[in-house]
Amino acid sequence: MKILVTGGCGFIGTNFVRLVYRARPDWEIVNLDKLTYAGNRSNLKDLEKSPRYRFVKGDICSPSTALRAMRGCDYVAHFAAESHVDRSILRPDEFLKTNVTGTMVLMRAAQEAGVKRFLHVSTDEVYGDIPAPAHSVESDPLWPNSPYAASKAASDHLARSFHRTYGLPVMVTRASNNFGPYQYPEKVLPLWITNLLEDDPIPMYGDGGQVRDWLFVEDHARALLLVLESGQPGEIYNVGGTRSCTNLELAKGLLQALGKDAGLIRRVQDRPGHDRRYALDCSKLKALGWKTETGFDAALKLTVEWYKSHEEWWRRLKKKSAYKGYYKKQYAKR
Repeated sequence: MKILVTGGCGFIGTNFVRLVYRARPDWEIVNLDKLTYAGNRSNLKDLEKSPRYRFVKGDICSPSTALRAMRGCDYVAHFAAESHVDRSILRPDEFLKTNVTGTMVLMRAAQEAGVKRFLHVSTDEVYGDIPAPAHSVESDPLWPNSPYAASKAASDHLARSFHRTYGLPVMVTRASNNFGPYQYPEKVLPLWITNLLEDDPIPMYGDGGQVRDWLFVEDHARALLLVLESGQPGEIYNVGGTRSCTNLELAKGLLQALGKDAGLIRRVQDRPGHDRRYALDCSKLKALGWKTETGFDAALKLTVEWYKSHEEWWRRLKKKSAYKGYYKKQYAKR
């Protein structure tokens, strides 16, 4: 068996590649990644000498690159995407190009290459605001409220259309907020963890009352492998986590875990179009046999310890990130 993973040097892609390499020892893995700011080839450096793993630097928006990487592959797991909401507000055109055009290019290549199964990895943000106590199910209408969410919703629709029109064996997954090792430190949990390790303030959008469902990345990776192998082509599967809480509750729990003072929370101007609540019904995925294996508290502890022991990894990334300065400017507005 041979699988193409797009965006395998990113956060979730890296964890998925590691799971496949460990759990499917007879599989070959091709990793196609453009290595944008969030793609880090060193994440998988230890696999590069293996005959089972091959890295290809390339852009999913290039038809020739996509087809060359996909030739001979049985499966495709498509992670490559622009994914940070704040960046999508500043530069929506980049998100449309990568997330919509790039997905279309990959699916056309999959048709030509005769791929047996194609997994398109998406997000719960496509559903938009979900008032309590409701939970989104896969058949709900999509109501995206950011350029990022809109670009992912469009790519989800493309995936469904390629199955219905061309018979492409594609499955779609929509996951809640991920956290864990290798997450780029502009995202909320690694940003907060690394800031607190440096005794720097952590930014809190608005009143901090936004509700998110937190999913450990290793549990997500297992769900993706299950859907890739056992999911029904043309179907969508929600992947939810083990802790639903407000951002303020999350921050206070993290402060307590690290022994830090609540005075390190800094209120910043709320993000435009900020969704208030996400919540997923995962009954469909659980019917395939999936369940989470790592509780939230244990997963958060593992994540904190990973960032403590990989200081060189995240310090180098934060040093060149524009978002550290961005949040400091926001502090000054309050």
